[in-house]
Order: sequence, then C-alpha cells, then structure tokens
Amino acid sequence: MPNPFRLGFLSHLRGRADAEQAYRENLEIFDAADRLGFDAVWVAQHHFKDLGGMLPSPFPFLAAVGQRTKRLRLGTSIIVLPFEHPLRVAEDAAVVDTISNGRLELGVGSGSDADEFEAFGVDIDSRHQRTTDALITLKKALAGETLGEDNQRLRPPAPTLGDRLWLSALSIRGAQYAAQNDAGLLLSRFVGSEEQAAGQEQEPVAVAFREAWGERPLPPRIGLSRGIYLGTNRQDALRQIEKHAMGGIPSGLTPEAYCQRTHIAYGAPEDVAARLAADRVLPYTTDLILQFDPVHPPLERILKMLEQVANQVAPALGWHPTNH
Repeated sequence: MPNPFRLGFLSHLRGRADAEQAYRENLEIFDAADRLGFDAVWVAQHHFKDLGGMLPSPFPFLAAVGQRTKRLRLGTSIIVLPFEHPLRVAEDAAVVDTISNGRLELGVGSGSDADEFEAFGVDIDSRHQRTTDALITLKKALAGETLGEDNQRLRPPAPTLGDRLWLSALSIRGAQYAAQNDAGLLLSRFVGSEEQAAGQEQEPVAVAFREAWGERPLPPRIGLSRGIYLGTNRQDALRQIEKHAMGGIPSGLTPEAYCQRTHIAYGAPEDVAARLAADRVLPYTTDLILQFDPVHPPLERILKMLEQVANQVAPALGWHPTNH
C-alpha cells in the first residue's frame, strides 16, 4: 500500500547562537531525518534576521545537505522571487538538482515581510506582478527554451525540475494560478483565525487547486505545513513550549492561547496525531510538512521529536518510513 503522503520536515534555521551553529545543528537534524525515513526536508529563506531565521541563501545549504544524504527530497519554502533574478534562480536550482541526482523541490512565492522589501528597495505592492513576471522567465529557462538573441539555454539543463516547481498561495485565486502554471501548491501554517478548526480556511483553497488542475498526466501536488510540539503529555509539552518559544510568549497570553494563535498541535504523540488527523486539508495533502517553529528547543530535544514523528505520529496517519 503506498504512503498517503510524503513526510517532510521544515526548518527556519533559527537559533539562540550564531549562524555557524545553526547551520551545523540543522545539518545534523537533516541527517537524522534521512536515517529515520523522512521523505523530504525543507528550508525557509529569511533575510536580515537573527532569531527570525538565519538562511538567506537556501541553495548552497541544500547542496551541502544533498552531499550528506542519498534520498531526501530537498525543498525551498520559499525562494522570494521579487528579490531574485529568475535566471539566477534557475541556474542555482539546476546546479543543486544536478549534484543531488534530481532531488530538488523548488518552492517559490511572493513574500510578505515588509522589512525585507524595504531593505531590498522593492515596493511590496509590486510583489505579485514581479512574481508573475519572474515565474514566466523561470519556467522558460527550466523547460530548456532559448534565452536572449543568441538562443542560449540553461546550463546545466534541468529538464524535469519544472515538474517539481511549487508556489505558495493563500487564496483561491492564488491556488488557481498555481494550477494554471503546473506548480504544486504550498499551504502555510499561518492562516485564518485562532478560533477556526485546522484547515477550515484552507480547505476551499485546496479544493479550488484540485479543480483547476483537472485531468493532467501528473497528479496535483499539495504541500501542507503544520506546526507541532511533542511532550510526554499536553502539560509537559506546554511547559516546554513556554520555555523554548523564540522571543518568548507575548505578555498576556497563556501557553495554551499561544499555541492556539500560532496553530501548534501539542501533546503526546497520540494527541498530535489526532489533531493532524482531524485537519480538513489532510485528505487533499500529498506532502505533509511538519515544523517545530516558532519553538526552538535544544538539539537533543529536536532529534527526539523527529524520532517520535517518524515512529509514532506519522504512522498513526498511515505513513511508513521509506525503506533504505
């Protein structure tokens, strides 16, 4: 019986020390994910951040991950296209895909961090048009079409990478646009109000994407990002979350309210599995992408939670580790 979804882990490469330590620890985390049978690892791109995320350049980091692992898919969630030249994105992506034997999952999007747009000198109101324009060029390059008057082409070629292109979208219109561009749909953890059931606002987006995809040779791909935190029980998980939340829990919020606001499923493995099983988008999901962010416990605790995800949480949802 095939797995109902591919299991992924997303890191924002946060940390309480410096970038060198964050990179080293995350390489160890991804090594563990590979050994545990995870199907994919994903990294988030952040600019000019300390606690907020320390990886502005995902491609070099994923190249390092690719050299240390043999089968993990390597995902970007996301490359912010308004800050990039699409041909340079295509070239960097093609190099990583080549040296990893076709394991790159190329997630792109418009971005939303106002401080980053200001630093780059890019009008945030232009982000959607910039993304649209960049995506046209990016897809053309990946498809091997000619570029410029001298009919140049992408080198190294990446003829199948276009089939592993993903777009981040929040709205029905965005999901339909992703489908029209033959891209998978990446659904963020942060969506809707804290009162809504998991997936309530995103379910229509997933449905719209599937309907817009229609009948095509390749099946539709939906990557669902969800935050979790594991403890021996719910109270133990809450104590750890209160201790290790990056930036601390805002004044006036209880740990329970913090988890509700940030959409974190917490508790013993069976509690988290039950919460994920009730998610209304899970039946549409081809790639379940779990993260512990914005909580950042010590490395040993992260490795333990990864083991619990692979051995208890994900199998309860019908997933089984990849044989290797």
